[in-house]
Amino acid sequence: MTLYEELVARGLIAQVTNEEEISRLINEGKATFYIGFDPTADSLHVGHFMALCLMKRLQMGGNKPIALIGGGTAMIGDPSGRTDMRQMMTKETIQHNCDCFKKQMSRFIDFSEGKALMVNNADWLLDLNYIEVLREVGAHFSVNRMLTAECYKQRMEKGLSFLEFNYMIMQSYDFYALFQKYGCNLQFGGDDQWSNMLGGTELIRRKLGKDAHAMTITLLLNSEGKKMGKTQSGAVWLDPNKTSPFDFFQYWRNVADADVLKCIRMLTFLPLEQIDEMSTWQDQRLNEAKEILAYEMTSMVHGKEEAEKAQNAARALFSGNAMDTEHMPSTQLTEADLTDGAIGILTLMVKAGLAASNGEARRLVTQGGVLVDGEKVAAPTVSFTAEQLANGIVIKKGKKVYHKVVL
Repeated sequence: MTLYEELVARGLIAQVTNEEEISRLINEGKATFYIGFDPTADSLHVGHFMALCLMKRLQMGGNKPIALIGGGTAMIGDPSGRTDMRQMMTKETIQHNCDCFKKQMSRFIDFSEGKALMVNNADWLLDLNYIEVLREVGAHFSVNRMLTAECYKQRMEKGLSFLEFNYMIMQSYDFYALFQKYGCNLQFGGDDQWSNMLGGTELIRRKLGKDAHAMTITLLLNSEGKKMGKTQSGAVWLDPNKTSPFDFFQYWRNVADADVLKCIRMLTFLPLEQIDEMSTWQDQRLNEAKEILAYEMTSMVHGKEEAEKAQNAARALFSGNAMDTEHMPSTQLTEADLTDGAIGILTLMVKAGLAASNGEARRLVTQGGVLVDGEKVAAPTVSFTAEQLANGIVIKKGKKVYHKVVL
């Protein structure tokens, strides 16, 4: 099986501009390809995982990845999938986020000499002359065609700013610049980026008379058609300080039965033959598949040691041994969190991130879904003293969520 055939078999490819040429480049290790990452936060998240794994797969096949950090485009903001305008960021914030990204990407991609590049589009975008861009680049874009792009359609109802309207032109210019500077002949991106990517291939063709190619990655959706990588408390981050290795493990351990094999196929590096065997698994064996998925994902992001710790902690909790609290997610309270030396269960759950509001916490308690140290919380008025909290208490929400709180 060729590398391209494996990408197809894993369900990773959504759209391509020229399948014959793209498969040849990838299979022969002749692709110099790029994927863009806009540094809108100080950590990558699960939504970036598909792209990082694809870069790793292609690099293992002898191809050269370019991780393009959007230090310039982040100053505009991508309108794709948005109904509102993104918040503007300072240059300092963008630079800090770029630095964080490189550290996390190094777990997936070998950036040693000649193996891969990380570049920042601020290096060329921030120096562009406006009149020159209008004449040299703007002349090659049809406003009529741009407005048919899905990313702009969604925004037209509420109003699309001229600032954001330029995003497609900037992303297209990136491909044009990378083609000239580094011989970059292929761009990858999420399926929602297709219009922007075609803009780049077209600009290269019109300006240089040469062919460049684009391929989109399948979006990671669950069986309900929703993007994966989000929980009630927000994104699932790759930074252990934002999402602990245990919480990261638990996210994958708790995916729906209908999604587990798709996730293993698309996201892990397990052989396809092994995954095909799993396709017959049912009932209890699906839990085994979920544990395999959670371990493989956590190992890739946080290392084998953290994956084993998370796995052992999860197994202890699932077996009913909630006393193994060493690797359990925890919240440290201070005296300032207490009122008259105590804190109510509703406030406690909000502070621990187990509920978004007192109202949600109240509903969980009244439905009998909250236990503290193995005892069901009888009423929303229950509170805990500093003395009780000094040794730490374990809150259990529902069947699978455990959290330690200590003063």
